[in-house]
Amino acid sequence: MSIVFKPDETFRGDYSYRNSDEAILRFPFPFPDDQYMYSVNMEPHQPKGASAVYEHGFDVDEHYIAECRDKAITLERDPGRCQVLPHMQMAEWDTLELLMDSLSADYPEHFSLSKTGTDFGAHWTWINRPLGIEQSFVFGDAATLPCGSFEYITRQAQGDFAICDQREDNLFLDAGMVTSQADWSLDFNVGMSFMQWHGPVPLAHQAGVFERALKYLLMIRQGQPVRRLNWTMTVNPRLDTAPETFPEWGPDRASLTPENIGRKLHLRVELQTLWRLPRSNALLFPIRCYLASLDELVRVPKWGKRLSRVLATLPPPLAEYKGLSRFLPTAVAYLAAFDDGSAISKGTEAETAELAAAI
Repeated sequence: MSIVFKPDETFRGDYSYRNSDEAILRFPFPFPDDQYMYSVNMEPHQPKGASAVYEHGFDVDEHYIAECRDKAITLERDPGRCQVLPHMQMAEWDTLELLMDSLSADYPEHFSLSKTGTDFGAHWTWINRPLGIEQSFVFGDAATLPCGSFEYITRQAQGDFAICDQREDNLFLDAGMVTSQADWSLDFNVGMSFMQWHGPVPLAHQAGVFERALKYLLMIRQGQPVRRLNWTMTVNPRLDTAPETFPEWGPDRASLTPENIGRKLHLRVELQTLWRLPRSNALLFPIRCYLASLDELVRVPKWGKRLSRVLATLPPPLAEYKGLSRFLPTAVAYLAAFDDGSAISKGTEAETAELAAAI
């Protein structure tokens, strides 16, 4: 299906972001059961699954142009949202190659790439039609691009990107383009090990989740990417919820009322994938953010019921960690009206091709 972009929507200011009916139905709903507990929940990143967002290696949807513009706004305000440690230059070019190859193969009507070769020194030409970009450059020569190769290509992709260097039987966050994170700071985390990066997460450490996850990630092979979903909730459809900008978005948590919570409170789902890079042996960690308001989600009856049950039974430490405690009772009360108590099937599929009427 051809993508109809929504170039004028915003993720700040007047918050004009909205999902079309098609975007709601392809939303990566993260809850297969009526209760939630943190888990590794890794699976092969293959073109199959409960959502169309899994169809390609890197999902491009109707929000592409607006998200890239919002990323540029954040980077202009804070260039430190993109950082690459000096030893990660090989991984930068690995990332550029992976993204350009994938986007041009999966969306040829929007992106194209021509090469005289695949090794350093080859001449490449990249065309990004949605953003109006055409760039000829020498692969491996950063001076032939407007900025570093990692920054150049991740400015043109939805979501955040981290690169983890693998050494000493560990992973280290040594590069990142992070403009749509769920309240964590690249400036603080860059250079940290895997366990240090995930240190604040409650309950999961006691359950041994991260120890198992690290062992799994160290064994990922080239050409065999994996994926998982993570989630939190955000007031207003805002991408930039970094600690550095907390004064801009933090007070919004106090603005929710029973009358506006369906419109303002958004489920924020991260599609996290991991790719072994060929030359550097680093792990590329894309974190793609999807937003849907409660009003949009309850238009899928199964999702409205399940979200009601998940939030009503969420362990208090997890609610606190995700920043939900202040408004959780209001959200649970809102969603209860859409849950008749009937049994619903396991899994995250929408199980409908038509949405209920918009609220």
